[in-house]
Formats: sequence, structure tokens, C-alpha cells
Amino acid sequence: MPTRQEQRAETTERILAAARAQLAEVGAAALSLRAVTREVGMVSSAVYRYFPSRDELLTALIIEAYDAVGQAAEDADEGGTPLERWLAVWRAVRGWAREHAAQYALIYGSPVPGYAAPVDTLPAAGRVATVLARIAIEAAGPVAEPGPAVRNALVPDLLPGLSPELAPAAIAAFTQLFGTVGFELFGQYENVVVDRDAFFDHVARTAGGACGL
Repeated sequence: MPTRQEQRAETTERILAAARAQLAEVGAAALSLRAVTREVGMVSSAVYRYFPSRDELLTALIIEAYDAVGQAAEDADEGGTPLERWLAVWRAVRGWAREHAAQYALIYGSPVPGYAAPVDTLPAAGRVATVLARIAIEAAGPVAEPGPAVRNALVPDLLPGLSPELAPAAIAAFTQLFGTVGFELFGQYENVVVDRDAFFDHVARTAGGACGL
């Protein structure tokens, strides 16, 4: 017989699964705790014991999505040259996004009106960046001098081992990764980019080169 903790975990997953399905159907802005409640066949008061508000449900979905794409990035960093590792991570992130477009849109698409992500989403949100930064730090290749204006534009000591010289290129690479994936998923490359795989790898290699790979 399942323990109370196991039952709670199972019910939580049922609620999250219904919420993920609703994300894919109507998008994050229209996510409704009432609709999720109907889908799982529970009364509202019972669901509220798991997620007291729509915002708390959104937060759980956001952390789940960040953790999933972060895990994909970490699993892809299996070895090889720094550039091979870099490309593998970029491709893994893109692959995850293409398979989970609604979850990708939740974390890297348009902000949800009236919702502000709490600070407890930050550790999960930083997992992909941490993998990419680690590869660039270990590569220890030459990078362009960013200049004092760019250095001063960034928060110091963003990640352990990330030098002031490397930080701007690393942040730019992170931005390029998710920007390129987003452009592909949301249709901005229609009638612009024919070979998406080749173009994606070109952007990845260019960003890696800027990071000293």
C-alpha cells in the first residue's frame, strides 16, 4: 500500500501532468487552476492543498522545465574536446526544446501577465549556463578583451571561475543559444533559414569561438 508521501507525490504529478497538457493547449497566460482541477477529477479544495494558487502551480512548472532542460544539457556533456562538448550541449538543449515546445515557451517565451517568478526558480534556471560556462572555463582559450564599459555592465562573480574577460562572451553565448532556439520554434526563420541544423551549428561554433573554444 502506498505511503502518504508516495500518494502525495503521485497526486502532485497528476496535477502537473494536467497543467502541462493545458500549457500545450492554451499557453501559460491562460493556465487555469480550475481547469486543471476538472482534468484530474478533484475538488478545488483538494488541489489547493497542493498548489494554493495559479502562481504556485506556474512556479512548479517553471522549475520543472528548467530542471529538465538543465538535465538534458548536463547529460550531453559526456566528454571530447571543448568544442565537441559545447556543440553536444547546444544540440541537446535544442532537441529538448523541440520536443517540449510548450515548456520551452513557458520559460523562454513571453512573460505571463501578472506573474513574477520567485527567487527559488534561479538555481534550476542556471543549470544550462553553468554547463556552458564550465566548458569555456576548462577550455581556457583566448577571448577578446571586453573593455571596461562591458565589464562594468555585468554583475561581478556570476559563476565560480568565470573571469571578467570571459563573462561577456559567455552571457552572449547563452543569449544566442536560447534566442536561436526560440526563433526556430516560434517561426521567425520561415522564409529565412532553409537548413536549420547547419545554421544552428554555425551559431553554436561562432559563440564557442568567442568563448575561446
